[in-house]
Amino acid sequence: MRVLNYLELEGPLERSGIGAAADHQRRALLGECGRSEGTDIDVVTDPWGDSLRSVAKRLRHERSPTVEYDIAHCNAIGPGSLVVARDAMRTDTPLVLHAHVTREDFRDSFRWSNALSGPLGGYLKRFYSQADLVLCPSEQTRRHLEAYPVSAPIEPITNGVDHRSLEGVVSRRENARDRFDLHGLVAFAVGNVFERKGLGTFCRLAQRTPYSFVWFGPYDRGPQASPTVRRLTANPPPDVRFTGWIEDKRDAFAAGDVFVFPTHAENQGIAVLEAMACGKPVVLRDLPVFREFYTDGVDCLLCSSEDEFCAALEILAANPDRRRELGENARKTAAEHSLERVRTRLLEVYERLIT
Repeated sequence: MRVLNYLELEGPLERSGIGAAADHQRRALLGECGRSEGTDIDVVTDPWGDSLRSVAKRLRHERSPTVEYDIAHCNAIGPGSLVVARDAMRTDTPLVLHAHVTREDFRDSFRWSNALSGPLGGYLKRFYSQADLVLCPSEQTRRHLEAYPVSAPIEPITNGVDHRSLEGVVSRRENARDRFDLHGLVAFAVGNVFERKGLGTFCRLAQRTPYSFVWFGPYDRGPQASPTVRRLTANPPPDVRFTGWIEDKRDAFAAGDVFVFPTHAENQGIAVLEAMACGKPVVLRDLPVFREFYTDGVDCLLCSSEDEFCAALEILAANPDRRRELGENARKTAAEHSLERVRTRLLEVYERLIT
């Protein structure tokens, strides 16, 4: 089976959740998730071949701009994905569109994202409805898509967590703490700095508690960045640090003690699963998508207000045993989202659509 697993703008999206999810799919399909046996899957990531000349040649002789494949799986929503989708429909080839983008999680991401979220919803309705099957990271995302409404069938599949990429976190702790000059309890977040991800709450919690707060991840201060992101990353409150991009994410998970994620909207949240896989206690905003995967008080603490976030941090700071208990339970939960599980679900979907 030859699978086209396509992520347009792969370079710019490399540091995003979409890029991580596509990478997880490819690693899973290629057997890079701990399987001892080989794989009969041939994964192609570039639908255009090696050059524009090859695209022109195919158009002259085959009337198709893309390379040959048995099933198309697109992870983005731009013009390249639209061309692949139309070509798959024209050739009656199974088409899977992965809904990593919704108008709900697009809001409060960039300067103009709220104004654009309405038109985006109309586009997404038409774009996703072309598919033979829409995959999405959660039941919550499926409910959003069904409300647009998207007419194609929709099924959830976890984005997964790459456990191998997190190996050795414990051994990196001392060096990571020294590198970032961290002491005491460190509340931390990992990923792109967006207003939607609870940036304002994160900074206010730092002002209300005696702990250090560190956000490991890239941020933008250009014209497309929201005013809140530009203001807070340029002049953060005391005890708040924004590191920017770090080459090895293991240093972030090694240095931090409690993963704090007061996000307002998520399709799943890969960084949460990564923190859990590292055995970190996680404190999350009480959202339906998190209740779908996690259990409050067992593998996480869910908070509805800043007062509850502060209380949760106070409890965890005073009780190392509770931190370890939550972390170990979180590790077990993350094991349920392995790349092996992603592989099994993808193969089942592909084979069902092809036959």
